[in-house]
Amino acid sequence: MKTGYEVLAVRYGARTASKSDSYLNFHVYGEPDTEFPMDYYFWVVRDGERTILFDCGFGAEAGRRRGRTLLVDPVTALTALGIDPATVTQLVVTHAHYDHIGNLQSFPAAEIVIARREFEFWTGPYAGRIQFAHSTEPDELDRLAAAAAQGRVRMVDETLDLAPGIELVVVGGHTPGQLVAQVAVQDEAGGPGAVILAADALHFYEELERDRPFFVVADLLDMYRGFDTLREMSEDPGRLLVAGHDAEVPDRFPDRVPGMSGELADLIVRVAGRTEKS
Repeated sequence: MKTGYEVLAVRYGARTASKSDSYLNFHVYGEPDTEFPMDYYFWVVRDGERTILFDCGFGAEAGRRRGRTLLVDPVTALTALGIDPATVTQLVVTHAHYDHIGNLQSFPAAEIVIARREFEFWTGPYAGRIQFAHSTEPDELDRLAAAAAQGRVRMVDETLDLAPGIELVVVGGHTPGQLVAQVAVQDEAGGPGAVILAADALHFYEELERDRPFFVVADLLDMYRGFDTLREMSEDPGRLLVAGHDAEVPDRFPDRVPGMSGELADLIVRVAGRTEKS
């Protein structure tokens, strides 16, 4: 019995963060600084007909240099899920930071879907300014540009119905063309529901709950507008909001993929959906 799209969050990396280095102008809140865990994810959306990858993680060398812990290589995780990266046909880039496009070379057949203003910014004259560039890797941006030259990049202008039941929305804020996705699923009662993949429009649930912007921001007004958009997209029953870096994701979504061995059993989180035999 088919139960709609399966949505997986793959927790591939981790680090210890602090409030002061995570929230914009944290001092204005008048609170003591504290440390907390920060996780790194990419996402898989699939059914019996298609598999769509949302982002592809950081590269091992870039992660090591930046002090991030690689919990599992993204390619290894995909292979364990029965997905051959070389045959993935669609890869949505929610934005072009190093921890979201670090393995583009592993997906040579994929159409790369990205917001037009995101692509144009990172291939334009301001991408090298340090306040933007510190979150990117030049060789990874070069791979993105090369994919466009090969005709493998599809641009999103405000919204895009990527596939039946999958809508992409450009919100900006964190980066000039930050994307979020809405994926139709069935809720626990078998009725209509949706998963909202916020990616880095919402690093941590606390950002939305306490209206606190992340410290990396291209447009603060757009970031606040993005918060409002996410609230609207997730306010109805049966709509599940998935933050991009929150260590609470595995607790909020305790379902796992059967048959995963070793560390992968806890690193691959099933947010919604599955295909069962009737």
